Amino acid sequence: MRFRDRRQAGRELAARLRERQDEGALPDPVVLALPRGGAAVAFEVARALDAPLDVLVVRKIGAPFHEEFGVGAMAGDGIPLYDEDALLRLGLSEADLAPVVARERAELRRREERYRQGRPAPELAGRTVVVVDDGLATGSTARAALRALRARDPGHLVLAVPVGSAEGITLMRSEADEVLCLHEPAAFMAVGQWYEEFDQLTDEDVLDALRRV
Repeated sequence: MRFRDRRQAGRELAARLRERQDEGALPDPVVLALPRGGAAVAFEVARALDAPLDVLVVRKIGAPFHEEFGVGAMAGDGIPLYDEDALLRLGLSEADLAPVVARERAELRRREERYRQGRPAPELAGRTVVVVDDGLATGSTARAALRALRARDPGHLVLAVPVGSAEGITLMRSEADEVLCLHEPAAFMAVGQWYEEFDQLTDEDVLDALRRV
């Protein structure tokens, strides 16, 4: 099963979530996209649920000598969450990562300011919060997002993705109240392999999704 693009994936995910809403399982929802990739998927979800759409910016923390190798992640104002096994294997300490964290924190705040444009973060206490991304690999960024949101006392915390690794989805079931994943392929290498079109989105793409809901 492959999706044509993020819009199609979002519509299919939205249909499943709308079923849950019709059952009364998603009262007073707010949809939070993990940008940038999650914004196009979340737009379709928010429209189907007739819910507000906002963003939660999450940044991967990469190893100093190989930034693409993630050793942790952070979301919002939350503390960084590290992969302790990865740190041990690489001989790294949290102090070694301080410059990386500072740089990623600055980029996180830049993106939040750019996307919100002066709007306050939505009030989440007691509400159904649906966190949407375009896929889930290891789950490190989703875990950081869910833990940051849990501290804001949502009534029901949902993670919804079109595709994800079985291992990542299993790990997220202990972080969210509900996890919805349309497709858990056995041979999962990367999120992009399950899309025919998987272009990198821009800040303007995110802003466009936020404006159109």
